[in-house]
Amino acid sequence: MPAPNPKSALYEQLARVAGALGAVGRLQLLEYLAQAERSVDTLAAMAGLSVANCSKHLQVLRAAGLVQARKEGLRVHYSVAGDDVVALYSALQRVAEGRVAEVERLVRTWLGSQDELEPVPAAEVLARARKGLVTVIDVRPPEEYAAGHVPGAINVPVEALEAHLAKLPRRKEVVTYCRGPYCLLSFDAVRTLRERGFRARRLVDGFPEWRAAGLPVEAGRPEQ
Repeated sequence: MPAPNPKSALYEQLARVAGALGAVGRLQLLEYLAQAERSVDTLAAMAGLSVANCSKHLQVLRAAGLVQARKEGLRVHYSVAGDDVVALYSALQRVAEGRVAEVERLVRTWLGSQDELEPVPAAEVLARARKGLVTVIDVRPPEEYAAGHVPGAINVPVEALEAHLAKLPRRKEVVTYCRGPYCLLSFDAVRTLRERGFRARRLVDGFPEWRAAGLPVEAGRPEQ
């Protein structure tokens, strides 16, 4: 009987990780978990999945080392296993956009038509925020903001933006961000701000990519 081939065994494990990314539901779950830790029930509701189906997807992701779990009472809470997982997810997006014509077309027609100006690079946002030249708004839900956000960013969920406009300084440009490059929350926020006369753009990518790039991060809920 021939000895096991270590190289084949290695490739088998690599294929296991790649296979874990090969489902729409699991990609959606990774996007949500890149923002904050969540229970199975919460994830199922966000992704429009049954609890049983969501749990199966999470087990596949966990077996591939992409997510981790902890138990609290009767509930299991999941989180992304590390920033390298976010980087892998982002790399998948970039390769697909650059190599698959249908992906490039969808991104161009779906997202490109919604943003007239180039998004702001992360390094530029950080430099200008430190100088007090821009107002940075995190338009994600409060629990995602609390788990981590861009330093100095204020949390204004997109559905509350209209009520918050009077508090924003009009002399500064506003930069919004949300969950990632395919998240429409920041697009909607920029559109609302521009319609109300603000100079507004969105951050390129989103908070998970910001954190994965090693840029500074703050945590905690906003002051009331």
